[in-house]
Amino acid sequence: MNTRIANPAPAVPGKAVNTFFLRLRHQLTPLADLVLRAWVGYAFWISGWLKLNSWDSTLYLFQFEYAVPLLPSPAAAVLATTIEMLGPLCLFLGLYARTAAALLFGFNIVAVVSYPQLGAAGLEQHRTWGLLLLVLMAHGPGRWSVDAWLAQLRRRPD
Repeated sequence: MNTRIANPAPAVPGKAVNTFFLRLRHQLTPLADLVLRAWVGYAFWISGWLKLNSWDSTLYLFQFEYAVPLLPSPAAAVLATTIEMLGPLCLFLGLYARTAAALLFGFNIVAVVSYPQLGAAGLEQHRTWGLLLLVLMAHGPGRWSVDAWLAQLRRRPD
């Protein structure tokens, strides 16, 4: 019988640091997801709110400034305002967040195409929003969302 005591595993350099950063990432990722959803949603929400609160101006812009394809200008104004009010609400809550991000991504493209006088700064903003919406579509809304809560309810046994 061998009475020799095995040496404990040698300490791995950096393991504690790696564990710390993994825990930190696990705790901060839901917050980052929420901030991302809120930040990009806020941009669209404000635009929709402005459209809604100055409806006459909105109708004028859709009739004379924005070249929205395939839709009459009043219908385009109603559709755009609806998307800009409901899409961000879904993002804020994390409810059907991937679908809302995809809808806003498409809307973002139409906004850029239909308003040629956007300018370089406006185009850069739309690119940033588009990129963030792509991240949301790929990554999802995160743990602090209604989508995650509903998924957790579906996994629970009755």
